[in-house]
Amino acid sequence: MNPNEDTEWNDILRKHGILPKQIKITQNDIYDSAVERAQEEESQRLEKLDLDELDELEDEEDDEVLAHYRAQRFAEFKAQLSKEKFGELTQISKPDYAGEVTDASESAWVVVHLFRDSIPACKLMNRFLSEIAQQYRATKFVKIVSVECIANYPDANLPTLLVYHNSDVKGQLVKLDSLGGLRAKRKDVEKYLLGVGALDKSLRRSLPGDAEADSDNDSDDAGAKRSTYFDLSKGL
Repeated sequence: MNPNEDTEWNDILRKHGILPKQIKITQNDIYDSAVERAQEEESQRLEKLDLDELDELEDEEDDEVLAHYRAQRFAEFKAQLSKEKFGELTQISKPDYAGEVTDASESAWVVVHLFRDSIPACKLMNRFLSEIAQQYRATKFVKIVSVECIANYPDANLPTLLVYHNSDVKGQLVKLDSLGGLRAKRKDVEKYLLGVGALDKSLRRSLPGDAEADSDNDSDDAGAKRSTYFDLSKGL
């Protein structure tokens, strides 16, 4: 016996609840399902388009539909701009530290570079951070002379990075040794900061003429773990 057959006996069994009620699919049901699927596919296609691509569809798509997606893109763009409000490495002084770093970290990640101009590795780190700041504009990057920030801070520990979020130090990188020393590359520092959580990769911008490899998509949490940690909070 085929329970799906439309027979008198099966009707009796369905009437007494022995077989489940038969669901009949009409041509209208098939048509409605096809229309719904097509609308969903079109919606997914439009979701992926930027403002310029939406403008190109003016003659093909309904004005109301395009207006909806344009408004959505503008809202996304404004939200992104509200996050990307930095974009450069700024030098601060000791009196600025609480406001520019600790307080600022309540609303954004803050990367602090303790440096001295006379140390080559610090110059290299400043160059890397200036470029990374342009790529990740939602993260704040500042630098401060080491001995101005912490009295008698040893040059042997430079460069030092302090990574703040929610008023706490979330990461400390002391010296460039773990990243290759003077042979370190910008992408090594970028990986470290990504591992700590200081950078949002979805907001990454490319630099003009950037020759750095962008193929390292795998997360490198080890970069965040292999640096040496010191208790620096007492000197700040």
